[in-house]
Amino acid sequence: MPKFEVREFITFAIVGVINTATYYSFYLLGLKTLGLAYMIAHFSAVVLSMIISFFLNSYITYKVKPTWKKFLMYPITQLVNIVVTAILLYILVDGLHVNSTIAPIGALIITVPVTFVVTGKVLKAA
Repeated sequence: MPKFEVREFITFAIVGVINTATYYSFYLLGLKTLGLAYMIAHFSAVVLSMIISFFLNSYITYKVKPTWKKFLMYPITQLVNIVVTAILLYILVDGLHVNSTIAPIGALIITVPVTFVVTGKVLKAA
C-alpha cells in the first residue's frame, strides 16, 4: 500500500482551495457576467479550473513532469467527480431550491476527498 504523504495532502488541500476559488470565479463570471445558464457556467468553469489544477498539482503537489498522456488522462479520471458534482448541483438547485450562486460549494465539499487519491494515482503514473 502506498505511503500517505502528509506534505502532498497539505499541498493538495492548498491547491484545492486555489482551484475551488478559480472554479467559483469562472462559474460566477459565466453565471452573472455572461448570463449563462447555471449548468453551462458550471461545466465551463470545471474545464477551465481542471486545466489549471492539472498544472498546479503536477508541478507543486506531486512534483512530476506533466505530459500529454497525463493531461489527457486527467479529465477522464475526474469524470466521476464531475458527474457527481453536476448531479449534486442539480439536486441542490432544482430539487432543494438552493441558490445557484452557493450550490456549487455544497457539491464540491462532498466530492473533493476522492479527488486527492485519484489525482495522485494519475499524476504519479509513468
